[in-house]
Amino acid sequence: MKKTILTIATMALIATGCHKKTELTSGINLDNLDTTVSPLDDFYQYACGGWMKNHPLDAEHSRYGSFDFLAEENQKQLKGIIDSVSANKNEAGSIADKIATLYNIGMDSVRLQEQGCEPLKPYLEEINALKTREDIWNEILKMHHRGNHVFFAVFGEADKDDAKQCIAWAYQTGLGLGDRDYYLLDEGNNAKLRVGYVDLMTKLFAMSGYDQMSGVKADKLAKMVMDFETRLAKSHLTQLECRDPFATFNRYTIEEASKFTPNIDWKGYFTSMNILDGMKTFNIATPKCFTEVNKALADADINTIKAYFAWHEINAAASYLSDDFVSAKFDFYGKQMSGKEVNRPRWKRVTDVVDGAMGEALGKLYVEKYFPAEAKQRMETLVNNLIEALGQRIDMATWMTDQTKANAHAKLSTIYVKIGYPNKWRDYSGLEIKDDSYYANIVRSNEFDMDYMLSKINKPVDRDEWGMTPQTVNAYYNPTTNEICFPAAILQPPFFQFDADDAANYGAIGVVIGHELTHGFDDQGRNYDKDGNLNDWWTEEDSKNFDNNKQVLIDAFNAVKVLDDPETYANGALTLGENIADNGGLHVSHLAMMNAMAKGQINKEKMDGFTPQQRFFLAYAAVWASNIRPEGILQLTQMDVHSLACNRVNVTLPHIGEFHDAWDVKEGNKMWLAPEKRAQLW
Repeated sequence: MKKTILTIATMALIATGCHKKTELTSGINLDNLDTTVSPLDDFYQYACGGWMKNHPLDAEHSRYGSFDFLAEENQKQLKGIIDSVSANKNEAGSIADKIATLYNIGMDSVRLQEQGCEPLKPYLEEINALKTREDIWNEILKMHHRGNHVFFAVFGEADKDDAKQCIAWAYQTGLGLGDRDYYLLDEGNNAKLRVGYVDLMTKLFAMSGYDQMSGVKADKLAKMVMDFETRLAKSHLTQLECRDPFATFNRYTIEEASKFTPNIDWKGYFTSMNILDGMKTFNIATPKCFTEVNKALADADINTIKAYFAWHEINAAASYLSDDFVSAKFDFYGKQMSGKEVNRPRWKRVTDVVDGAMGEALGKLYVEKYFPAEAKQRMETLVNNLIEALGQRIDMATWMTDQTKANAHAKLSTIYVKIGYPNKWRDYSGLEIKDDSYYANIVRSNEFDMDYMLSKINKPVDRDEWGMTPQTVNAYYNPTTNEICFPAAILQPPFFQFDADDAANYGAIGVVIGHELTHGFDDQGRNYDKDGNLNDWWTEEDSKNFDNNKQVLIDAFNAVKVLDDPETYANGALTLGENIADNGGLHVSHLAMMNAMAKGQINKEKMDGFTPQQRFFLAYAAVWASNIRPEGILQLTQMDVHSLACNRVNVTLPHIGEFHDAWDVKEGNKMWLAPEKRAQLW
């Protein structure tokens, strides 16, 4: 793996077709296949069955797939960088010193056991001393600055009417279970999880000593918090409702917001966060939630709110305290919610913490070692090929009028492409890391990040800022900046293989690129214009055609049973954006591959027995090779906007005509879908 990363600059030779064909592999690992199954009936099992057999779930994972494998390889490389930095005598206060100090204090298990919950106690004592509603409000300000968003959260995001400006957004949050449905629905194992959540709170209230501090028994404190969070949950939008960009943009002046929610001191809040200057308006994304928060601040029992605060402090700290706290939290969030059997080794958890606290500092060291600067420019060739192909697909769309096509081309032509790593790096000189306690450093890091994020509000959006670090195995599209980003870490096998014929690369990283491009035109992205503003640039007829076509995908995924016990079906509406992006990514990248083949850049002959078109789809499926536990299926189906890995293959591919052609899928085969039933979008 390391050799592949170190030589990733040679990817340009593939993108430009300069390799000698005889030197290239097919890009298909035959050991990944399960040839006992017909690709015409279960393509996912055929393409990934061997991989799944060779990579069984261990006790540490609830889900393990190609993404996870690559992320863990990267994590080993990050640990190597941290070890190298820690081995040196670093200047006090330097980035190297901060990385080494934070890592070492997180790894010092002896000190963590000796300190127990002492690092947490000052915050609990502060909460227990609260007496008035003014005290409650002031504590909200303190907790929010520590990154502990009780009741609600405020963050900086683009103004949907003027995407070049960053404004404050107020959003629903503050639920320990993460989502309203865990509190309000009995689907899946939600009822059992509510019991487990109360048990966790009861245990940690006692372990932290807050029960004795407050004079209220731990089980009663837990019930108070559960009832209060359930009250808040009833006012929260569903995951699906949160996907509506129009419903979640509601502009208010401070005066208007103060009339709407008089018990929330908005002016005082923005003053305390140093973001009042220059503020004209802000967005209350989820007004229903704030109506309830406003009521709760006036009528909820103060002792209940104090218990709620205390729980969120305990829950935020538990992962950074002694092992009994870590284990108790993992038993619920890791075992019960996701099905993991054992917690990750300490070094993995601490490496993630350092990565989270100083991601771009580590990222700079990562790209210096593993990603040559020239690779950025060379990767652009492949991206440009995909952009060209998407333009062709727009022209081919029979359901769109010329007017909307012209607007789509205008948006496509202005997409900002980010590859590998940022042009400028974040400054961490203001981050204070001390050799006092692990949790104290977490708090200081959270405050540093909050100050950094809030400092962007009421200022122009910085388009050069990255939303992911270079070592992140992922990619993204941001509609308000109209940008696609491909961090260095994803530009390696199985996504990109420098020694493979390009058919496989178009099937893997090519589809990822096409996927992110298509997000600019999915059910959410299509609402933003070329400048990132929330603006309807579609004709009424085209919007209707789009809605009719997207419903085909919603219905297709809704019909899929993902678990027998408890009986659970996929959520086609929640996952619509990702499903559209998969559909479009496949169409766009396949066309780009055919364009490259016409230029002689791809071997037209069979390799390892597969045509280039077949290698394309095998490589696509290999990206989604994965094993998952039932608990993981329930959790992801309820919370995740992405479809399960198997469905991103077996439910998506029948809608791709080129797939039927490549594998000669016929009526009667399980992978067959009649042309008139296929989604026709990008």
